[in-house]
Amino acid sequence: MAQNTRTTPAGTPTNVTQNHTKGGIGESTLRPDGTLKVTGEFAYSSDMWHEDMLWGQTLRSTVAHALIENIDISEAVAMPGVYAVLTYDDLPAKMKNYGLEIQDTPVLANGRVRHHGEPVALVAADHPETARRAAAKIKIDYKELPLVTDEASALAPDAPLIHEGRDDHHSGHVPHPNIVHRQPIIRGNADEAAKHADVIVKGEYTFGMQDQAFLGPESGLAVPAEDGGVDLYVATQWLHSDLQQIAPVLGLPPEKVRMTLSGVGGAFGGREDISMQIHACLLALRTGKPVKIVYNRFESFFGHVHRHPAKLYYEHGATKDGKITHMKCKIVLDGGAYASASPAVVGNASSLSVGPYVIDDVDIEAIALYSNNPPCGAMRGFGAVQACFAYEAQMDKLAAKLGMDPVEFRQLNAMEQGTIMPTGQVVDSPAPVAELLRRVKARPLPPEQQWLAAGEAADVRALPGGLSNTTHGEGVVRGIGYAVGIKNVGFSEGFDDYSTARVRLEVINGEPVAMVHTAMAEVGQGGVTVHAQIARTELGVTQVTIHPADTQVGSAGSTSASRQTYMTGGAVKNTCEAVRAKALELGRRKFGSYHPAWATAELLLEGGKVVTDGGEVLADLADVLEGEAIDEELEFRHRPTQAFDLVTGQGNGHVQYTFAAHRAVVEVDTELGLVKVVELATAQDVGKALNMLSVVGQIQGGTTQGLGVAVMEEIIVDPKTAKVRNPSFTDYLIPTILDTPTIPVDVLELADPNAPYGLRGLGEAPTLSSTPAVLAAIRAATGLELNKTPVRPEHLTGTGA
Repeated sequence: MAQNTRTTPAGTPTNVTQNHTKGGIGESTLRPDGTLKVTGEFAYSSDMWHEDMLWGQTLRSTVAHALIENIDISEAVAMPGVYAVLTYDDLPAKMKNYGLEIQDTPVLANGRVRHHGEPVALVAADHPETARRAAAKIKIDYKELPLVTDEASALAPDAPLIHEGRDDHHSGHVPHPNIVHRQPIIRGNADEAAKHADVIVKGEYTFGMQDQAFLGPESGLAVPAEDGGVDLYVATQWLHSDLQQIAPVLGLPPEKVRMTLSGVGGAFGGREDISMQIHACLLALRTGKPVKIVYNRFESFFGHVHRHPAKLYYEHGATKDGKITHMKCKIVLDGGAYASASPAVVGNASSLSVGPYVIDDVDIEAIALYSNNPPCGAMRGFGAVQACFAYEAQMDKLAAKLGMDPVEFRQLNAMEQGTIMPTGQVVDSPAPVAELLRRVKARPLPPEQQWLAAGEAADVRALPGGLSNTTHGEGVVRGIGYAVGIKNVGFSEGFDDYSTARVRLEVINGEPVAMVHTAMAEVGQGGVTVHAQIARTELGVTQVTIHPADTQVGSAGSTSASRQTYMTGGAVKNTCEAVRAKALELGRRKFGSYHPAWATAELLLEGGKVVTDGGEVLADLADVLEGEAIDEELEFRHRPTQAFDLVTGQGNGHVQYTFAAHRAVVEVDTELGLVKVVELATAQDVGKALNMLSVVGQIQGGTTQGLGVAVMEEIIVDPKTAKVRNPSFTDYLIPTILDTPTIPVDVLELADPNAPYGLRGLGEAPTLSSTPAVLAAIRAATGLELNKTPVRPEHLTGTGA
C-alpha cells in the first residue's frame, strides 16, 4: 500500500490502554471509555475536524414514488462557497448501486425515487449552512407514480413493481416481484394435528415501525489521499462490509479505501447499512478536500433503515390438559423500498416464529415486501421481536381459554435441551425456558400504590401520566403479565461468519504489554472492555492496549446478531492462546535448562510471570520476551450452519439460541388511557458472564427498548402519501429515565460447550420478551385484547382505532 503523508484529523481514535492488577474474565472491570463519555470528553464521529474541510449536504426526495423529469443545479453551483454539486450522472464508476446482500440501492436516485427521503443530490461547501442553502436551491421536477404501501397494494396482479427486471438470487423463488424473500417452514401435519385440539385460538397482530433512535447521528469525515484513494473516519457497525460496498462505486480498489472507526453514539442495527459513507467519499474525491457530513435528527430518520413493521396471523391449538397441538402462522414484513437485510430478517422471523415451545406440527410462512415505505432492515432482535409479540399473545389466549395459569401453561410446553426446532435442528445446549419463567414469577411483587408511600400527598412520578399530574390514583388498576422469547446468536443460514484478531505481546518500559487489534465496531456494547479482559486472562499481563478498529486488520464482522463477544471475543481468545504458546516456547528455549518443569509441567502466564499449574514461578514474562515481540493474527469461525430449504424450511440454520423471560407490572389509568410500567423483572441465561456489570447493562438496555415499542415508539407513515409524519424526537417518543421502571435482573450461567468460555450472546434477547410482557400486563389491567404495538391512550379509552 502506498505511503501517504497526511494530517490526522482532530477526533481521530487513539489507542485505549488500561492498567489492572487483575481485570480478567468474570470480573466487572470498568469500561475504558466510560469516564470520557459521562464527562463529555469522548470524541464521537460528529466531533471529527480537519483544518481545511468542507461540509457535505444531501438533498432528499420530497415524495415517495416518482419519476425525476429534470434536475436544475445551476443556482446551487453559482453560490459562493460551493465547491461541488453531484447527481447520479456524476458518479465515477460503472457500479452505481450498493446493498448488504442485494445491490438494489442507488448511491443517488437514477431517474426515479422509491421512498420519501431518498438521496438525489450532494453538495459540498465551506460552511454547513452554505451547503444546506445550496441544496435547497436545487430544483427537481417530479412526476408522481402510484404508491405501494401495504400487502394488498404490493401483491395485486397489476401492482406497480418497485424493482422491475429483478435478477437477484431470491427473485426466482418468490411468487411476486414485490416480495423480497419468502421462507416457508413445514414440519409434521398442522391440519391433521388441529383435529386433535380441544381448543383453537387465532389472532391477527400488528407491529409498528420502530426506529433505532441512537443518540449519535450519522456522521463521518472523508479525507482524500495522495495515492488517489481516500481515508474515511466513520461511525458504523461493520467496517469491512462498508468497504465492500464503498470501493466499487468509487471505482477504487479496496486497498485505496482505508476506513477507521470513529466514536459511535449507539447503533442497534441502524448503522449496518451505508448512510453517508459513499457521499462523503464522492465529495472528497471530487473536491480534493476533506469533507465532513453530519446528519441532523430530522435527516437521521431518513438516513438509516428501521425495524420492519409487520402483520402476523397466528393459529394455535391445544388439548384440554394444556399441550399445544399445532401452530400455523403467516408473517408479512414491510421491507420498504430497498432490500437491506430483509432476506435474513425473513429467515429469523420464520425459524423463530414458534417461540421457545415444543410444537411438532407447524405450517409457517414469512415474507418481506418491497413497498414505497421507508426502507427497513436490521434492528436489535432482527425478526424475532415481531414474532415474539404475536406468539406470546397467543400463549395468553390459549391459557385463558383452558383456564390455566399463563406461566404454568408456558412451562408445560417449554422447550429444553434436546428439543427439535421446526427447522429440524436439535437444541444442543441448555435451554432453561421453564426455569427462567419460574424465576420471574417467584420474585416478590413491588408494593401497590407506591405513590402513597410518603403519606397523603401523592408522588405523581409513580402514577400513570407522571409529572403531567393527570391523576392522583383515581381509576388506576394494576396488571401483571409474563412473556418469554428465543433469539438466535450469530449469522445464520450458511453465512461464512468469522472474526479476526491480531495480538502483539512485547516489553515496553520493562513491563509486558499486550496490544489487541480488531476491526470490531465498539458501538456501546463494551467489546473493548471484554477484549482487554480476555487478553489479561490468557496472557497474564496487567497492561492491555486496544488498537483503534480499522480495515488494516481482517474483518470482525458486524456488531450485530449478539455475536461480537462470541465471535471477535473468540478470535481474541484463540489468538492470545497462540501468542501464549509462542511465549512459552520462547521461554523453554531461553530457560528450559534451569528447571525441569519447563519440559514436564503444564505452564501458564499469570501476573506477568510464567508459572506451573501448581503455582511455581519459573520466570518473569518480561525476561522471556526481552528483545523480542510476538505477533499473531488469526481468524475464528463458529460451527457451520445451513441455508433453510426453500420449500420445507428444514436445516441447521443457527449456531446458538438464547432465552430471556420477563414479568411486567403496570398500573393503568383506565379512564385516561395512561400507563405506568412499575417494574420489568427479567431472567436470562448468558452461558458465562464475562463482565457481570456489562451483562446487566445490556439486559436492562434491551428491556427498555422493548418497553419503548410497547407503549410509545412508532414511526408514523401516512398511508396516502407514504411520507414519514414524525421524524423528530419531539414526535417520535423514546423512554426517558422517568419512563423506565425498576429492572431487576436474574442471571443464569449455564455454559454452552460449543462457545468460547461457554458464553451465550445476550444483547438482543431481552428486547423480545419485554414488549409482550408489558402488553400482557396492560391486557390484564384493562381486559382489552390489544393486538397492536404500541399501545396508545386511545386504544385503552376506546376513543381511537
